[in-house]
Amino acid sequence: MAYVSMGEAHRRINEYLNRFCDAISYQDSSMLCRLLSFSPNSPSLLSLADALNVFQDASSLIRQSDKFSEYGEILAHLFRSLQSYRVGNLVEAYLTYEKFANAFVQEFRNWESAWALEALYVVCYEIRILAEKADKELTSNGKSPEKLKAAGSLLMKVFGVLAGKGPKRVGPLYVTCQLFKTYFKLGTVNLCRSVIRSIDSARIFDFEEFPRRDKVTYMYYTGRLEVFNENFPAADTKLSYALQHCNPNRDRNIRMILKYLIPVKLSIGIIPKDELLHKYNLHEGDLRLLRHALQEHEDRFLRSGVYLVLEKLELQVYQRLMKKIYIIQKLGDPARAHQLKLEVIAKALRWLEIDMDLDEVECIMTILIYKNLVKGYLAHKSKVVDLSKQDPFPKLNGKPVGS
Repeated sequence: MAYVSMGEAHRRINEYLNRFCDAISYQDSSMLCRLLSFSPNSPSLLSLADALNVFQDASSLIRQSDKFSEYGEILAHLFRSLQSYRVGNLVEAYLTYEKFANAFVQEFRNWESAWALEALYVVCYEIRILAEKADKELTSNGKSPEKLKAAGSLLMKVFGVLAGKGPKRVGPLYVTCQLFKTYFKLGTVNLCRSVIRSIDSARIFDFEEFPRRDKVTYMYYTGRLEVFNENFPAADTKLSYALQHCNPNRDRNIRMILKYLIPVKLSIGIIPKDELLHKYNLHEGDLRLLRHALQEHEDRFLRSGVYLVLEKLELQVYQRLMKKIYIIQKLGDPARAHQLKLEVIAKALRWLEIDMDLDEVECIMTILIYKNLVKGYLAHKSKVVDLSKQDPFPKLNGKPVGS
């Protein structure tokens, strides 16, 4: 930290106070957003924090002016939070930012127009980010992380302030998205349902009124919820909406959507186009690679909620393998192509480095027939699958396996 004289510290604090009050007086939302954003580590805010740590009595400056004292509670908590943030005391930074946020929300409630809505969004975003950082600090000190849960409660309070009619009615969707991120991080995704029900029952919005950013985020998280519930057609609809409306220049966001959308599409029998996979550096695979990935990354897939989707895909990959064997046999001996010997299937699996005996292969084929992924019957004594001569490998037609 560079040396800051008392006079320079006084000047920086006064300059911030004037800019803060002017932003409110002139309803300058973009200015107010910049004055409240901690997480980008804004040089101007960091220099203000240095000034506050030198001056140590900014509250006296606030009290000396009627212009500043009107927002005294808001500013005092904000300054203390900024000071703690600057010296790396993230738990204290969160606690004081939470007090600032409550005071700011109360002031926002008194403003009739929605001019400060974007600034309120900044407060919602910062409280979540600060809570995550504070919880990391608590965990590293051997204490129980609890700030993100508290941030969720504050966000619900903000949601309540925005819900209703009038110009502020477009606000709840952004706050809902912050709540989704909070609940997914905490592993309490069941709480998302209550927020969705609140929105649906209140009928506070026409979805298309909202900013594209918020619609995409909302559809992404509600699509993930449908994946958790194994409602793949609904997940497909929501995640497809998110992909279609996502900013095409945001490759990271698109990859996040595809991480769930591709397994969902595959689960209902839709194969992604090669150009899509290549564009976002996604790779094709086979049965061996799928089984290996499920074993090696089981914990990660479970945490992200896609493990069960990928596990169900294994049956479809088996179906495609049987279809390839059938096509090869049809080229060599069309009359007997419909008869798949279990030994031939076992050899194909060994070529993929998957070692199965004939009983295990028979079990797989029985499941494929039961799930209507293969039409035919199993001749146990002769160890042969006799395929139907009409449509032996039914398409899913947009329905999940076994539905």
